[in-house]
Amino acid sequence: MKSSGEKQAAALFTSEASANHRRRRKVKDSVTRYAVGVGGISVIIAIVLIFFYLLFVVLPLFQSAEIEKRVSYPAPGGAGEQTLYLAMEEQAEIGVRFTLSGKAIFFDLASGEIIKSEHLPIPDGVTITSFAKGQMHQGVVAAGLSNGQMLLLRHTYRVTYPNDRRRITPQIKYPLGEAPFEIDPYAAALTQITFQSSEESTAVAAVTEDGRLLFSAFIAEESMFDDEPVLEQFNRELATPDSEVLKLLMDQDQQNLYVVERNNRLTYFDISDAEEPQRRYQINIGENGRDVSAVEFLTGTISLIVGYDDGYLSQWFPVRNERNQEVMTRIRDFDQQQVGNNPITAIAAEYDRKGFLVADSQGNVGIYHSTAARNLALSELSSQPVKHLAVAPRANWMVAEESSGVLQVWHIHNDHPEVSWNSLWGKVWYESYPEPDYIWQSSSASNDFEPKLSLVPLSFGTLKAAFYAMLLAAPLAILGALFTAYFMAPRMRNVVKPSIEIMEALPTVILGFLAGLWLAPLIETHLPGTFSLLILMPIGILLCAWGWSQLPRSLRHAIPEGWEALLLIPLVIVVGWGSLALSPTLESILFDGNMRHWMSDELGVGFDQRNSIIVGLAMGFAVIPTIFSIAEDAIYGVPRHLSQGSLALGATPWQTMVRVVLLTASPGIFSALMIGMGRAVGETMIVLMATGNTAVMDFSIFEGMRTLSANISVEMPEAEVDSTHYRILFLAALVLFMFTFFFNTIAEIVRQRLRKKYSTL
Repeated sequence: MKSSGEKQAAALFTSEASANHRRRRKVKDSVTRYAVGVGGISVIIAIVLIFFYLLFVVLPLFQSAEIEKRVSYPAPGGAGEQTLYLAMEEQAEIGVRFTLSGKAIFFDLASGEIIKSEHLPIPDGVTITSFAKGQMHQGVVAAGLSNGQMLLLRHTYRVTYPNDRRRITPQIKYPLGEAPFEIDPYAAALTQITFQSSEESTAVAAVTEDGRLLFSAFIAEESMFDDEPVLEQFNRELATPDSEVLKLLMDQDQQNLYVVERNNRLTYFDISDAEEPQRRYQINIGENGRDVSAVEFLTGTISLIVGYDDGYLSQWFPVRNERNQEVMTRIRDFDQQQVGNNPITAIAAEYDRKGFLVADSQGNVGIYHSTAARNLALSELSSQPVKHLAVAPRANWMVAEESSGVLQVWHIHNDHPEVSWNSLWGKVWYESYPEPDYIWQSSSASNDFEPKLSLVPLSFGTLKAAFYAMLLAAPLAILGALFTAYFMAPRMRNVVKPSIEIMEALPTVILGFLAGLWLAPLIETHLPGTFSLLILMPIGILLCAWGWSQLPRSLRHAIPEGWEALLLIPLVIVVGWGSLALSPTLESILFDGNMRHWMSDELGVGFDQRNSIIVGLAMGFAVIPTIFSIAEDAIYGVPRHLSQGSLALGATPWQTMVRVVLLTASPGIFSALMIGMGRAVGETMIVLMATGNTAVMDFSIFEGMRTLSANISVEMPEAEVDSTHYRILFLAALVLFMFTFFFNTIAEIVRQRLRKKYSTL
């Protein structure tokens, strides 16, 4: 028989109102379940989409170059005319061909049709015996003549828009006048010539038919009456070469002259003083029985690309030796992929990048990049030797002339040659650097700048910042969570825990602002006090704890259990204030009044105001609430019967905490550490404002760093869309994404194993 209460409860359960309530709750449960499921799947989909978008932007960086033949035709002006030099204007619509007969022939690149042909002002009975180009973007070239004179000229292209249609008009100009000027007073033919020209001066070096090496400098002298500048000429005869000269090369700053001879000797002359040029050294650039067959400057005129008679290629540039003298040094070799190991016949450098094109005697053309040390493309252009190569200023078109006089026009797709695994993650020997190194320097005011795109310093800086932040945050947050959850009085915990958690709401830009403008100068001016604080604070806390234990029991029991931590607040304030107050005295007594200089002079340790100490303190302050909150919840959530059973068996509270509570809560504590680590790795504003933001690889706590996230934040607004720099920044974002994914995955694996291991406690 059911009691009246049971009957009443059954009637209430079967009532219409109760049934409606259960139906509503079921609907709510179903909606909630599906909403949570959809939300979780949406998060996963969003993460996957972010990953694939980053990958979509990054993948073009690693594509090889592609070249496609567009048209070929006999050389404009007649194949019988010997070509001296080929070039084209920026839009790759008009090309120019300089010939031995003294003509400048402008032609349409798409059809080969002659647009304009102009005879150079060469005296009667005089022929061109040598030809050279200056800075490629200036379009300045020079012809050495059979009477010992030289003619300087510039091919330019005036762009107009009549009826909204672009029109390019080629022109020939003469910077030093149409009359050739004398190089050799003995009127011997100039068989080799090189030059560089600027508004202030023009420097020329030439080899005469009888083997003499001459140097001339034309310096513009300003008139006090604002008349046309007068050119003052300096002529010098340099040391006679030992053998026939293969090539003369002069850098764009008119400081260095290189003489490459047929016997593989390279002689260097310092021409910085135009009145007294000096021969400095001579080296052999032939290797393992190879003979030099072609040599050319890279853009910037610092590096030489040397081609040999077996198709071998190497890069050379000046490096300081142990005597502090800059000597041409072989820096790198390029993978030999020229078909049949044929002699290199032509080298053409790109205008604004450290790339170059190479042709050999069997008509093969390769595209290379020096910094990336890559062979980007190789194509069999012709069955005949390639005599001349020209590359467009934008490096997207190429013109090659066969030995038969046929011109071939090729389109080049080579957007990101600077990128390779080695240039991103390996040590690279950059121009003007003493040795290979990891460098990030993505931009410069110079057109011939060599981008330095190593992600190693940024990755190093990211891990360094996270390490110092976790070095501060992890012990403080975990130990604080243990004390708060296990030893602190409930009423005090209800105040402390929300207070620490609310710290997480502080904007990181405010923390970065305070760290950079207040904390960094404070620590710099109180360095001894800062270090003494790190020593005195633990000692003070230990002494305070010992002193507390020596007090009479009646006094100790006057403070309720779990409230003892309040006694440390005055101690922390006094020790902190005292350490900073004693800082000037300590600095004066121990470090001659300046600890920074003492560190630099005695220890060889540099000090940046915004350094890893500042980052550790500021980022640690930002990360502590995250780690503390999760760890404290995990410790507080340990079932009470476990700790009570341990205490009942005779264990002390500390033994119970270490051997029972800590192990049971270890999955949550580890998750807290990994989430805090992920927060530190991805932090942007604090490291942006509180560090020197310099991409250096130095683990010193007194040096700054640049992180991946800060670098993206700084440089992305200025990066040209779809440029190499732009895509590299996306690659940095992908690396950062992979960092956080890796840490989270490891954290989840370890957490699951810890949960499984201690689930039986």
